[in-house]
Amino acid sequence: MAQVRNKQVFLKNYVTGFPKESDMEIVQGSITLKVPEGSSDVVLLKNLYLSCDPFMRILMTEDTPMQVGLLYSPGSPLLGFGVSKVIESGHENYKKGDLVWGVTKWEEYSLVPSAQIHFKIEHTDVPLSYYTGILGMPGMTAYGGFFELGCPKKGDRVFVSAASGAVGQLVGQFAKLTECYVVGSAGTQEKVNILKDKLGFDEAFNYKEEPDLDAALKRYFPEGIDIYFENVGGKTLDAVLLNMRYNGRIPVCGMISQYNLTQKEGVTNLPHLFYKEIRMEGFIVFKFYHLYPKFLEFVLPHIREGKIAYVEDIVEGIESGPSALIGLFSGQNFGKKIVALARE
Repeated sequence: MAQVRNKQVFLKNYVTGFPKESDMEIVQGSITLKVPEGSSDVVLLKNLYLSCDPFMRILMTEDTPMQVGLLYSPGSPLLGFGVSKVIESGHENYKKGDLVWGVTKWEEYSLVPSAQIHFKIEHTDVPLSYYTGILGMPGMTAYGGFFELGCPKKGDRVFVSAASGAVGQLVGQFAKLTECYVVGSAGTQEKVNILKDKLGFDEAFNYKEEPDLDAALKRYFPEGIDIYFENVGGKTLDAVLLNMRYNGRIPVCGMISQYNLTQKEGVTNLPHLFYKEIRMEGFIVFKFYHLYPKFLEFVLPHIREGKIAYVEDIVEGIESGPSALIGLFSGQNFGKKIVALARE
C-alpha cells in the first residue's frame, strides 16, 4: 500500500523558561494507512482537531513533575488530546469511520494504542470541535474540579482566575447554573466584557489593571470567597487566601503564571488555610473520567438549549500548531485554542 504525507510537530529540545516556536519544528513525515499485521491493540487515526492545553508546557520540561502518563522527548511528535476518525483498527472495539476522542500525536495520522482512546463520540449533533473543549478534557476538568472538589451550594461566592480560558469560562457558567455569585479575572478589557456580556459572569475584572489584587477582591467579594477555582497561582493565589471565607474550597486546576518561571513565586499567606479551615486540593482530570457519562447527561441538554455558551479560537493547519500553543502563555487566545487539521 502506498504511503501518504504525514506532517508532524516535533519537540526539538527540552524547554527552560518561556517556550518559543523554535523549540518545535514541522517535520514532513509519511505513513502507510494500514495497521501492521498482527497488531490487535493498535488503531490508525486521521486527526481532525488537536487541543492546545497549558499542561503541554510542563511536559516540555526534562524530568517533568506531572504524573499524567505522557512523556515528551526531543525528536518526537508532541502528544495531546484530539478528535480523530478511525481509518483502520486492530482492536475489536473500534471500526473504520468511528469518531473518537483521546490522546494522540501532533500529526496528521497516528498509530496509537487503543488505551489512549478515551471515548467514542456518539453525539454528533454538536460541533466535533467541542470534544477538544467543552465535551472533552477542559469540560471534564471544569466539571470534576468544580462539582467534586468545589462542592458548590446555591448562593456561594465563586472566583475564577484565567476565566476566559477553556476551563475557566465553563467553571463560571457551571457556577451560574448552580445559582452562585461569580466573578472572573482576565487579561484584557475585551475578555472582561465577553465574560460579563456573553458568558453571564456577575462581574469580571482585568487583573493587569489592578495594582492591589487584595483590594480588588475585597471590592468584588466584601463578604469573602467560598470557592476559588485556581488556574493562575502566584500573586493571585496569595491575594485570594486573604479573602477566603471559613470552610472555603480551592480546587487547584493549574498555575499558568508559574510554568515559565525558572524561580517560582512564593506564596506567603498559606497560614489562612488553617486559620479558616480551607480545603485546597490539586487534581489532574484523569481521576474524573469515570464521571464522563454523568457529565454528558448534565452538559449536553444545556448546550442544545443554548444555556451554555462556548468560545473557541480555531486555527487551520498543523503548521499553525506551534504558534497556537505558544500563544496560550501570552494571552493571545480567548476561549479554547484548537488546531484544525481536517473536517472529516
